Amino acid sequence: MSTDAILTRLMSLHPRVIDLELGRIQRLLDLLGNPERQLPPAVHIAGTNGKGSLVAYTRAMAEAAGLRVHTYISPHLVRFNERIRLAGALIDDLELEATLEECEQVNAGEPITYFEITTAAAFLSFARHPADLMALEVGLGGRFDATNVIAAPAVTAITPIGIDHTQFLGDTLRRIAHEKSGIFKPGVPAVVGRQRDEPAALLVEDAQALSVPLFRMGREWQVTPRDDGFRYESATLALDLPRPRLVGAHQIDNAATAVAVMERLRAAGLRIDDASIRKGLATVDWPARLQPLARGPLVDAMPPGCELWLDGGHNEDCGLVLAEQARTWAREPGALPLYLIFGMLTTKDAGGFLRPLARHATGAWAVPVEGHACYEPEEACRRADDVGLQCLPAPSVADALEDLLANVHPPFRVLICGSLYLAGTVLAKNG
Repeated sequence: MSTDAILTRLMSLHPRVIDLELGRIQRLLDLLGNPERQLPPAVHIAGTNGKGSLVAYTRAMAEAAGLRVHTYISPHLVRFNERIRLAGALIDDLELEATLEECEQVNAGEPITYFEITTAAAFLSFARHPADLMALEVGLGGRFDATNVIAAPAVTAITPIGIDHTQFLGDTLRRIAHEKSGIFKPGVPAVVGRQRDEPAALLVEDAQALSVPLFRMGREWQVTPRDDGFRYESATLALDLPRPRLVGAHQIDNAATAVAVMERLRAAGLRIDDASIRKGLATVDWPARLQPLARGPLVDAMPPGCELWLDGGHNEDCGLVLAEQARTWAREPGALPLYLIFGMLTTKDAGGFLRPLARHATGAWAVPVEGHACYEPEEACRRADDVGLQCLPAPSVADALEDLLANVHPPFRVLICGSLYLAGTVLAKNG
Protein backbone atom coordinates (compact mmCIF):
# COMPACT_ATOMS: atom_id res chain seq x y z
CA MET A 1 0.00 0.00 0.00
CA SER A 2 2.89 2.37 0.74
CA THR A 3 4.32 1.77 -2.75
CA ASP A 4 0.90 2.43 -4.28
CA ALA A 5 0.64 5.73 -2.39
CA ILE A 6 4.06 6.86 -3.64
CA LEU A 7 3.24 5.89 -7.23
CA THR A 8 -0.04 7.82 -7.01
CA ARG A 9 1.88 10.91 -5.91
CA LEU A 10 4.32 10.46 -8.78
CA MET A 11 1.43 10.37 -11.24
CA SER A 12 0.47 13.88 -10.12
CA LEU A 13 3.79 15.17 -11.53
CA HIS A 14 2.84 14.04 -15.01
CA PRO A 15 2.91 16.79 -17.66
CA ARG A 16 -0.51 17.68 -19.06
CA VAL A 17 0.63 16.61 -22.52
CA ILE A 18 3.07 13.76 -23.14
CA ASP A 19 5.81 15.16 -25.33
CA LEU A 20 8.43 12.50 -25.95
CA GLU A 21 11.82 13.94 -25.00
CA LEU A 22 14.76 13.10 -22.74
CA GLY A 23 15.27 16.44 -21.00
CA ARG A 24 13.17 15.68 -17.91
CA ILE A 25 14.78 12.35 -17.06
CA GLN A 26 18.26 13.62 -17.87
CA ARG A 27 17.77 16.55 -15.48
CA LEU A 28 16.71 14.17 -12.69
CA LEU A 29 19.54 11.71 -13.38
CA ASP A 30 22.06 14.56 -13.24
CA LEU A 31 20.72 15.52 -9.80
CA LEU A 32 20.95 11.87 -8.69
CA GLY A 33 24.63 11.65 -9.67
CA ASN A 34 24.11 10.01 -13.06
CA PRO A 35 23.46 6.40 -12.03
CA GLU A 36 22.89 5.54 -15.72
CA ARG A 37 26.67 5.87 -16.17
CA GLN A 38 27.40 3.33 -13.41
CA LEU A 39 25.62 0.29 -14.82
CA PRO A 40 26.82 -3.12 -16.08
CA PRO A 41 26.93 -3.91 -19.82
CA ALA A 42 23.43 -3.49 -21.22
CA VAL A 43 21.26 -5.21 -23.80
CA HIS A 44 18.81 -2.49 -24.86
CA ILE A 45 15.69 -3.86 -26.58
CA ALA A 46 13.10 -2.08 -28.73
CA GLY A 47 10.38 -3.32 -31.10
CA THR A 48 6.63 -3.81 -31.19
CA ASN A 49 6.22 -7.45 -30.14
CA GLY A 50 8.53 -9.86 -28.34
CA LYS A 51 10.54 -7.33 -26.29
CA GLY A 52 9.62 -8.87 -22.95
CA SER A 53 10.21 -12.41 -24.20
CA LEU A 54 13.68 -11.38 -25.39
CA VAL A 55 14.44 -9.92 -21.95
CA ALA A 56 13.30 -13.21 -20.38
CA TYR A 57 15.43 -15.38 -22.69
CA THR A 58 18.45 -13.11 -22.22
CA ARG A 59 18.16 -13.34 -18.46
CA ALA A 60 17.58 -17.09 -18.45
CA MET A 61 20.60 -17.84 -20.67
CA ALA A 62 22.94 -15.44 -18.87
CA GLU A 63 21.88 -16.66 -15.43
CA ALA A 64 22.39 -20.26 -16.57
CA ALA A 65 25.99 -19.20 -17.26
CA GLY A 66 26.32 -17.95 -13.68
CA LEU A 67 25.99 -14.25 -14.47
CA ARG A 68 24.13 -11.76 -12.26
CA VAL A 69 21.51 -9.99 -14.37
CA HIS A 70 19.49 -6.83 -13.79
CA THR A 71 16.28 -6.48 -15.83
CA TYR A 72 13.84 -3.66 -16.45
CA ILE A 73 10.43 -4.23 -18.07
CA SER A 74 7.07 -2.53 -18.40
CA PRO A 75 4.25 -2.71 -17.72
CA HIS A 76 4.01 -4.98 -14.69
CA LEU A 77 1.26 -7.58 -14.39
CA VAL A 78 0.42 -7.72 -10.67
CA ARG A 79 3.00 -5.76 -8.64
CA PHE A 80 5.19 -2.82 -9.65
CA ASN A 81 8.21 -4.73 -8.26
CA GLU A 82 8.11 -6.95 -11.37
CA ARG A 83 9.57 -4.08 -13.40
CA ILE A 84 12.89 -4.03 -11.53
CA ARG A 85 14.90 -7.20 -11.01
CA LEU A 86 18.19 -6.78 -9.14
CA ALA A 87 20.82 -9.43 -9.87
CA GLY A 88 18.13 -12.06 -10.29
CA ALA A 89 15.62 -11.10 -7.58
CA LEU A 90 12.67 -8.72 -7.75
CA ILE A 91 13.32 -5.50 -5.86
CA ASP A 92 11.89 -5.74 -2.35
CA ASP A 93 9.22 -3.38 -1.05
CA LEU A 94 11.46 -1.46 1.35
CA GLU A 95 14.13 -0.67 -1.24
CA LEU A 96 11.54 0.15 -3.89
CA GLU A 97 9.72 2.59 -1.60
CA ALA A 98 12.95 4.22 -0.41
CA THR A 99 14.27 4.64 -3.96
CA LEU A 100 11.00 6.05 -5.31
CA GLU A 101 10.82 8.52 -2.42
CA GLU A 102 14.43 9.56 -3.01
CA CYS A 103 13.69 10.29 -6.65
CA GLU A 104 10.52 12.14 -5.68
CA GLN A 105 12.41 14.37 -3.24
CA VAL A 106 15.27 15.10 -5.64
CA ASN A 107 12.82 15.87 -8.44
CA ALA A 108 11.34 18.54 -6.15
CA GLY A 109 7.93 18.74 -7.79
CA GLU A 110 9.13 19.37 -11.33
CA PRO A 111 6.97 17.99 -14.17
CA ILE A 112 8.06 14.48 -15.15
CA THR A 113 6.21 11.44 -16.50
CA TYR A 114 5.47 8.39 -14.37
CA PHE A 115 7.64 6.24 -16.63
CA GLU A 116 10.53 8.71 -16.56
CA ILE A 117 10.75 9.00 -12.79
CA THR A 118 10.30 5.26 -12.21
CA THR A 119 12.99 4.55 -14.83
CA ALA A 120 15.31 6.88 -12.93
CA ALA A 121 14.52 4.91 -9.77
CA ALA A 122 15.35 1.66 -11.55
CA PHE A 123 18.72 2.99 -12.71
CA LEU A 124 19.49 4.23 -9.19
CA SER A 125 18.76 0.76 -7.79
CA PHE A 126 20.78 -0.95 -10.52
CA ALA A 127 23.79 1.28 -9.81
CA ARG A 128 23.74 0.24 -6.13
CA HIS A 129 23.81 -3.51 -6.79
CA PRO A 130 26.68 -5.25 -8.58
CA ALA A 131 25.76 -7.28 -11.67
CA ASP A 132 27.40 -8.65 -14.80
CA LEU A 133 24.70 -7.77 -17.32
CA MET A 134 21.54 -5.70 -17.68
CA ALA A 135 18.61 -6.29 -20.05
CA LEU A 136 16.19 -3.41 -20.42
CA GLU A 137 13.05 -3.05 -22.46
CA VAL A 138 12.00 0.20 -24.11
CA GLY A 139 8.69 1.52 -22.78
CA LEU A 140 7.50 3.39 -25.89
CA GLY A 141 9.29 3.80 -29.20
CA GLY A 142 13.00 4.16 -28.58
CA ARG A 143 14.45 7.48 -29.74
CA PHE A 144 12.84 9.54 -26.95
CA ASP A 145 12.12 6.71 -24.52
CA ALA A 146 13.39 7.25 -20.99
CA THR A 147 15.60 4.16 -21.22
CA ASN A 148 17.52 5.72 -24.12
CA VAL A 149 19.78 7.69 -21.79
CA ILE A 150 22.06 4.62 -21.78
CA ALA A 151 24.89 6.03 -23.88
CA ALA A 152 26.85 2.89 -24.73
CA PRO A 153 25.02 -0.44 -24.41
CA ALA A 154 26.89 -3.64 -25.20
CA VAL A 155 24.23 -4.69 -27.71
CA THR A 156 20.97 -3.23 -29.00
CA ALA A 157 18.17 -5.43 -30.31
CA ILE A 158 15.08 -4.76 -32.42
CA THR A 159 12.24 -7.28 -32.25
CA PRO A 160 9.52 -7.43 -34.96
CA ILE A 161 8.05 -4.01 -35.76
CA GLY A 162 4.34 -3.53 -36.37
CA ILE A 163 1.66 -0.87 -36.11
CA ASP A 164 1.10 0.26 -32.52
CA HIS A 165 1.14 3.49 -30.46
CA THR A 166 0.48 5.44 -33.66
CA GLN A 167 -0.51 8.56 -31.71
CA PHE A 168 3.10 8.85 -30.52
CA LEU A 169 5.23 7.03 -33.10
CA GLY A 170 3.52 7.71 -36.43
CA ASP A 171 1.05 5.82 -38.58
CA THR A 172 3.42 4.07 -41.01
CA LEU A 173 5.84 1.20 -40.49
CA ARG A 174 8.68 3.36 -41.77
CA ARG A 175 8.07 6.14 -39.23
CA ILE A 176 7.62 3.64 -36.40
CA ALA A 177 10.83 1.82 -37.37
CA HIS A 178 12.71 5.13 -37.34
CA GLU A 179 11.61 5.71 -33.74
CA LYS A 180 12.64 2.18 -32.76
CA SER A 181 16.07 2.53 -34.40
CA GLY A 182 16.65 5.53 -32.13
CA ILE A 183 18.29 3.13 -29.67
CA PHE A 184 21.12 2.48 -32.16
CA LYS A 185 24.46 3.83 -30.93
CA PRO A 186 27.56 4.48 -33.08
CA GLY A 187 29.59 1.32 -33.49
CA VAL A 188 27.39 -0.76 -31.12
CA PRO A 189 26.22 -4.02 -32.74
CA ALA A 190 22.46 -4.35 -33.28
CA VAL A 191 20.65 -7.69 -33.39
CA VAL A 192 17.53 -7.50 -35.56
CA GLY A 193 14.72 -10.04 -35.44
CA ARG A 194 12.32 -10.93 -38.24
CA GLN A 195 11.02 -7.80 -40.03
CA ARG A 196 8.71 -6.81 -42.85
CA ASP A 197 10.47 -5.32 -45.89
CA GLU A 198 9.70 -1.66 -45.14
CA PRO A 199 11.02 -1.49 -41.56
CA ALA A 200 13.94 -3.75 -42.52
CA ALA A 201 15.07 -1.27 -45.19
CA LEU A 202 14.70 1.69 -42.82
CA LEU A 203 16.77 -0.05 -40.13
CA VAL A 204 19.58 -0.55 -42.66
CA GLU A 205 19.51 3.16 -43.57
CA ASP A 206 19.64 4.29 -39.96
CA ALA A 207 22.34 1.77 -39.07
CA GLN A 208 24.54 2.92 -41.93
CA ALA A 209 24.23 6.54 -40.81
CA LEU A 210 25.71 5.60 -37.41
CA SER A 211 28.15 2.86 -38.53
CA VAL A 212 26.12 0.29 -36.60
CA PRO A 213 27.05 -3.34 -37.37
CA LEU A 214 23.78 -5.15 -38.08
CA PHE A 215 23.22 -8.78 -37.12
CA ARG A 216 19.92 -9.64 -38.85
CA MET A 217 17.70 -12.70 -38.95
CA GLY A 218 17.77 -14.05 -42.46
CA ARG A 219 21.04 -12.30 -43.33
CA GLU A 220 23.88 -12.56 -40.82
CA TRP A 221 22.13 -15.39 -38.96
CA GLN A 222 19.44 -17.94 -39.75
CA VAL A 223 16.85 -19.89 -37.79
CA THR A 224 15.31 -23.12 -39.05
CA PRO A 225 12.41 -24.62 -37.04
CA ARG A 226 12.44 -28.38 -36.52
CA ASP A 227 9.97 -30.80 -34.97
CA ASP A 228 11.99 -30.99 -31.75
CA GLY A 229 13.34 -27.42 -31.68
CA PHE A 230 15.35 -25.28 -34.08
CA ARG A 231 18.74 -24.80 -35.70
CA TYR A 232 20.62 -21.53 -35.30
CA GLU A 233 23.38 -20.70 -37.77
CA SER A 234 25.72 -17.76 -38.36
CA ALA A 235 29.21 -17.39 -39.82
CA THR A 236 30.76 -18.36 -36.48
CA LEU A 237 28.15 -20.49 -34.69
CA ALA A 238 25.92 -23.45 -35.51
CA LEU A 239 23.66 -24.94 -32.85
CA ASP A 240 20.87 -27.51 -32.82
CA LEU A 241 18.66 -26.41 -29.95
CA PRO A 242 15.59 -27.78 -28.14
CA ARG A 243 12.15 -26.21 -28.35
CA PRO A 244 11.91 -23.33 -25.85
CA ARG A 245 9.77 -23.67 -22.76
CA LEU A 246 7.52 -20.79 -23.84
CA VAL A 247 4.59 -21.86 -26.02
CA GLY A 248 3.96 -20.79 -29.62
CA ALA A 249 5.69 -20.98 -33.00
CA HIS A 250 6.71 -17.31 -32.65
CA GLN A 251 8.82 -18.25 -29.63
CA ILE A 252 11.26 -20.01 -31.96
CA ASP A 253 12.04 -16.60 -33.49
CA ASN A 254 12.26 -14.94 -30.06
CA ALA A 255 14.56 -17.65 -28.74
CA ALA A 256 16.79 -17.52 -31.82
CA THR A 257 17.04 -13.73 -31.47
CA ALA A 258 18.23 -14.28 -27.91
CA VAL A 259 20.89 -16.69 -29.19
CA ALA A 260 22.05 -13.98 -31.59
CA VAL A 261 22.28 -11.59 -28.62
CA MET A 262 24.32 -14.19 -26.73
CA GLU A 263 26.67 -14.48 -29.69
CA ARG A 264 27.27 -10.71 -29.67
CA LEU A 265 27.81 -10.76 -25.89
CA ARG A 266 30.35 -13.54 -26.30
CA ALA A 267 32.20 -11.38 -28.79
CA ALA A 268 32.18 -8.62 -26.14
CA GLY A 269 33.85 -10.97 -23.65
CA LEU A 270 31.00 -12.45 -21.59
CA ARG A 271 31.28 -16.17 -20.94
CA ILE A 272 28.01 -17.77 -22.03
CA ASP A 273 28.55 -21.29 -23.34
CA ASP A 274 26.31 -23.50 -25.47
CA ALA A 275 25.11 -25.47 -22.45
CA SER A 276 23.89 -22.25 -20.81
CA ILE A 277 21.94 -21.34 -23.93
CA ARG A 278 20.24 -24.74 -23.85
CA LYS A 279 19.51 -24.49 -20.13
CA GLY A 280 18.07 -21.01 -20.60
CA LEU A 281 15.64 -22.30 -23.24
CA ALA A 282 14.47 -24.99 -20.82
CA THR A 283 14.09 -22.73 -17.77
CA VAL A 284 12.81 -19.42 -19.20
CA ASP A 285 9.68 -18.04 -17.58
CA TRP A 286 7.48 -15.22 -18.89
CA PRO A 287 3.92 -14.99 -17.52
CA ALA A 288 0.87 -14.02 -19.60
CA ARG A 289 2.45 -14.99 -22.92
CA LEU A 290 0.44 -18.03 -24.03
CA GLN A 291 0.51 -19.16 -20.41
CA PRO A 292 -1.49 -22.25 -19.46
CA LEU A 293 -3.10 -21.61 -16.08
CA ALA A 294 -2.65 -24.71 -13.96
CA ARG A 295 -4.09 -23.75 -10.57
CA GLY A 296 -6.17 -21.15 -8.77
CA PRO A 297 -9.89 -20.45 -8.33
CA LEU A 298 -10.55 -19.76 -12.02
CA VAL A 299 -8.93 -23.08 -12.95
CA ASP A 300 -10.71 -24.90 -10.13
CA ALA A 301 -14.07 -23.76 -11.56
CA MET A 302 -13.36 -25.46 -14.90
CA PRO A 303 -14.75 -28.96 -15.59
CA PRO A 304 -12.28 -31.83 -16.07
CA GLY A 305 -10.64 -31.87 -19.49
CA CYS A 306 -10.99 -28.10 -20.04
CA GLU A 307 -8.01 -25.77 -20.50
CA LEU A 308 -7.57 -22.13 -19.51
CA TRP A 309 -4.90 -20.02 -21.27
CA LEU A 310 -3.78 -16.43 -20.79
CA ASP A 311 -2.08 -14.02 -23.20
CA GLY A 312 -1.49 -10.27 -23.01
CA GLY A 313 -1.19 -9.66 -26.77
CA HIS A 314 -3.16 -6.62 -27.94
CA ASN A 315 -2.37 -5.67 -31.56
CA GLU A 316 -2.85 -7.13 -35.02
CA ASP A 317 0.47 -8.97 -35.06
CA CYS A 318 -0.38 -10.55 -31.72
CA GLY A 319 -3.71 -11.64 -33.17
CA LEU A 320 -1.84 -13.34 -36.02
CA VAL A 321 0.43 -15.13 -33.53
CA LEU A 322 -2.52 -16.36 -31.48
CA ALA A 323 -4.30 -17.45 -34.65
CA GLU A 324 -1.27 -19.56 -35.60
CA GLN A 325 -1.40 -21.21 -32.17
CA ALA A 326 -5.14 -21.79 -32.63
CA ARG A 327 -4.37 -23.57 -35.92
CA THR A 328 -1.84 -25.74 -34.08
CA TRP A 329 -4.43 -26.62 -31.44
CA ALA A 330 -7.00 -27.43 -34.13
CA ARG A 331 -4.64 -30.02 -35.67
CA GLU A 332 -4.33 -31.93 -32.38
CA PRO A 333 -6.18 -35.27 -32.08
CA GLY A 334 -9.49 -34.66 -30.34
CA ALA A 335 -9.05 -30.90 -30.67
CA LEU A 336 -11.04 -28.84 -28.17
CA PRO A 337 -13.33 -26.03 -29.36
CA LEU A 338 -11.78 -22.61 -28.64
CA TYR A 339 -13.61 -19.78 -26.87
CA LEU A 340 -12.20 -16.30 -26.26
CA ILE A 341 -12.62 -13.95 -23.33
CA PHE A 342 -11.11 -10.61 -24.25
CA GLY A 343 -10.84 -7.02 -23.09
CA MET A 344 -8.99 -4.19 -24.87
CA LEU A 345 -7.96 -0.59 -24.35
CA THR A 346 -9.58 1.98 -26.61
CA THR A 347 -6.14 2.93 -27.96
CA LYS A 348 -5.91 -0.51 -29.61
CA ASP A 349 -7.43 -1.76 -32.87
CA ALA A 350 -9.86 -4.37 -31.59
CA GLY A 351 -10.95 -5.41 -35.08
CA GLY A 352 -7.36 -5.83 -36.25
CA PHE A 353 -6.56 -8.00 -33.24
CA LEU A 354 -9.68 -10.16 -33.46
CA ARG A 355 -9.87 -10.62 -37.25
CA PRO A 356 -7.19 -13.36 -37.49
CA LEU A 357 -8.73 -15.18 -34.51
CA ALA A 358 -12.34 -15.03 -35.68
CA ARG A 359 -12.14 -18.05 -37.98
CA HIS A 360 -10.69 -20.24 -35.21
CA ALA A 361 -12.92 -19.35 -32.24
CA THR A 362 -16.35 -20.89 -31.70
CA GLY A 363 -17.46 -17.85 -29.69
CA ALA A 364 -16.29 -15.02 -27.46
CA TRP A 365 -17.15 -12.93 -24.41
CA ALA A 366 -16.07 -9.29 -24.08
CA VAL A 367 -15.14 -7.89 -20.65
CA PRO A 368 -13.90 -4.53 -19.32
CA VAL A 369 -10.27 -3.90 -18.33
CA GLU A 370 -10.45 -2.64 -14.76
CA GLY A 371 -8.93 0.77 -14.10
CA HIS A 372 -8.19 1.61 -17.74
CA ALA A 373 -9.88 3.36 -20.65
CA CYS A 374 -11.23 0.30 -22.41
CA TYR A 375 -13.93 -0.72 -24.85
CA GLU A 376 -17.16 -1.27 -22.97
CA PRO A 377 -18.25 -4.91 -23.44
CA GLU A 378 -21.15 -3.97 -25.73
CA GLU A 379 -18.88 -1.92 -28.02
CA ALA A 380 -16.22 -4.65 -27.97
CA CYS A 381 -18.89 -7.12 -29.05
CA ARG A 382 -19.77 -4.89 -32.00
CA ARG A 383 -16.10 -4.87 -33.02
CA ALA A 384 -16.08 -8.67 -32.78
CA ASP A 385 -19.31 -8.99 -34.78
CA ASP A 386 -17.76 -6.80 -37.51
CA VAL A 387 -15.07 -9.44 -38.12
CA GLY A 388 -17.45 -12.42 -37.94
CA LEU A 389 -16.90 -13.45 -34.32
CA GLN A 390 -20.01 -14.18 -32.25
CA CYS A 391 -19.64 -12.32 -28.98
CA LEU A 392 -21.52 -11.69 -25.74
CA PRO A 393 -20.82 -8.97 -23.13
CA ALA A 394 -19.91 -9.83 -19.54
CA PRO A 395 -19.01 -7.64 -16.53
CA SER A 396 -15.90 -9.66 -15.62
CA VAL A 397 -13.81 -12.68 -16.57
CA ALA A 398 -15.41 -14.69 -13.77
CA ASP A 399 -18.88 -13.82 -15.09
CA ALA A 400 -17.86 -14.72 -18.63
CA LEU A 401 -16.60 -18.11 -17.45
CA GLU A 402 -19.80 -18.68 -15.50
CA ASP A 403 -21.88 -17.92 -18.60
CA LEU A 404 -19.65 -20.16 -20.70
CA LEU A 405 -20.00 -23.05 -18.24
CA ALA A 406 -23.77 -22.62 -18.17
CA ASN A 407 -24.17 -22.76 -21.94
CA VAL A 408 -21.34 -24.84 -23.44
CA HIS A 409 -20.85 -28.56 -22.96
CA PRO A 410 -17.28 -29.44 -21.87
CA PRO A 411 -14.53 -30.11 -22.64
CA PHE A 412 -13.32 -26.88 -24.28
CA ARG A 413 -10.36 -24.51 -24.34
CA VAL A 414 -10.59 -20.85 -23.18
CA LEU A 415 -8.11 -18.16 -24.17
CA ILE A 416 -8.21 -14.92 -22.14
CA CYS A 417 -6.52 -12.21 -24.19
CA GLY A 418 -6.46 -8.64 -25.52
CA SER A 419 -4.53 -6.71 -22.87
CA LEU A 420 -1.57 -7.09 -20.52
CA TYR A 421 -3.58 -5.13 -17.96
CA LEU A 422 -6.41 -7.65 -18.22
CA ALA A 423 -3.86 -10.46 -17.91
CA GLY A 424 -2.50 -8.88 -14.74
CA THR A 425 -5.97 -8.64 -13.25
CA VAL A 426 -6.57 -12.31 -14.06
CA LEU A 427 -3.28 -13.40 -12.48
CA ALA A 428 -4.02 -11.35 -9.35
CA LYS A 429 -7.55 -12.71 -8.93
CA ASN A 430 -6.40 -16.25 -9.70
CA GLY A 431 -3.84 -16.03 -6.90
